[in-house]
Amino acid sequence: MTEPTQPTRSEIMRPLELLLLAGGLALFVGLTVLLSTRQPLLAMIFFGVAFIVSVVVIAMLAMAFKPNAAELQEVDGDEHPDVKDNSGR
Repeated sequence: MTEPTQPTRSEIMRPLELLLLAGGLALFVGLTVLLSTRQPLLAMIFFGVAFIVSVVVIAMLAMAFKPNAAELQEVDGDEHPDVKDNSGR
């Protein structure tokens, strides 16, 4: 049985990166609404809705993505267990 491995730094930071991306999109929407309507409450509502919608959309896209063999090799190097060796071994 294989021993559990510690997640890498990039695996740990990935959820934070996705949340920051959603926050950036929501901030853009909130500022756009604020500058066009001059109503802070409406801007906060749009910010919240845009944040929730962008988190859901990003999560759905992340779940739908399945890397192929070439991408797995590129990410993990030549040692990925799901990738078959081309030399016939």
